[in-house]
Amino acid sequence: MIKISITFLFAALFSLSVNAVAGKQSIYQMHDANKMIVPIGGNTWTINGAKVSNNGLSDWTSSTTSVQTYIYLSQSGSLHLSLNMNPGGKNILKITIQGLSKELTVEGEKESEYYVGKWENVQQGYVKIEMQGVSRSANSFGTISSLGISGTAVNNETAFVKDNNDNYFYWGRRGPSVHLKYDLPSSEITDFYNEIKVPEGNDVIGSYFMANGFAEGYFGIQVNSSIERRILFSVWSPYATDNPASIPSEFKIAMLKKGNNVHAGEFGNEGSGGQSYLVYPWKAGMTYKFLLRGQPQSDNSTIFTAYFFAPEENKWLLIASFKRPSTNTYLKKLHSFLENFVTETGNQARMALYGNQWVRDTNGVWIALNSAKFTADQTARKRFRLDYFGGINGGSFFLKNCGFFSPSTTIDSQFNIEMPTKAPVIYFEDLP
Repeated sequence: MIKISITFLFAALFSLSVNAVAGKQSIYQMHDANKMIVPIGGNTWTINGAKVSNNGLSDWTSSTTSVQTYIYLSQSGSLHLSLNMNPGGKNILKITIQGLSKELTVEGEKESEYYVGKWENVQQGYVKIEMQGVSRSANSFGTISSLGISGTAVNNETAFVKDNNDNYFYWGRRGPSVHLKYDLPSSEITDFYNEIKVPEGNDVIGSYFMANGFAEGYFGIQVNSSIERRILFSVWSPYATDNPASIPSEFKIAMLKKGNNVHAGEFGNEGSGGQSYLVYPWKAGMTYKFLLRGQPQSDNSTIFTAYFFAPEENKWLLIASFKRPSTNTYLKKLHSFLENFVTETGNQARMALYGNQWVRDTNGVWIALNSAKFTADQTARKRFRLDYFGGINGGSFFLKNCGFFSPSTTIDSQFNIEMPTKAPVIYFEDLP
């Protein structure tokens, strides 16, 4: 009788200890052996409140806030989920995956791991793990540093931003950058012409649709805010630094001329050099034309000049003309790209069409381009983000990124469009 009482008491105490904090009792029993840790910092966005930083989620006070973490699963199957968090009190949370929601009560004053549950038949591809607060006794719904995942859907191909080495929480939340590297003729190129059309609904804040990239700089259009858009043209200094103030005078980019209302200055942080931009209300659904000129000089310098054709005004606008020292070259390494420079919109898809590419050689002959290689940055190559795409749409190339779509395009794929037949008609002597 005494033996039975002791056994019962031990079982009761054990049950009490593992159930003292709701959700904690099953972590060791319910997670599979292939458990992975998903940091909040590089993989999460919020709607209507709360804050995501490198340390995780904080300032989560509203029940209307949606906290969304994304992972990529290469196969369908079961998915176990746990939260590494500090509730700061007793709270009830709702967690939803592919339409199925589970409620979890969390209680405590320090960070612990709380097992949420198991989802069966989770489908392959990008999966959104959505969290919402139901009720709270604390000042907030808690802080969360990471999620734990396991199950038959999880394997070595499961993709997310795994760590913050080299600041990849920042780069991961910006999303992957994608590029078109054009195959060029062997002749010396003085001019590069390109066209961009951003389909309606794809002009997401933070997008840079770069039309005319070259070895020494880049030229394209941006969405800088809900009320501001720019035509941006920049040229890197031959002096390698992220701080423009440290560039010796003999290596500084010189501004030769600029268009009306064009801002001119310097840039840093991603190399340094001369920068110019025109605030201009370009519109989604419209086709815009870009012309870049490269003219080597006898004093071991090259002049790079950018023109933007404004269909609303039916004329070419001068953006700027820069002189790059210690450089004697025609245009080379011509490319286009699409990137997002605002981390808060890295969960929103955007795309653009790039068409009718032509180059002009030193004999004044226009040559059509019809072949390009699709590439992506290290965020994509490290498999931290897989929402990148590119290819052919009608008679144009296209690029797409961000938004957690799948599948993706194989990096380094080669694409060929039908050869453009209508060369641009540009009266160079009339350009401003």
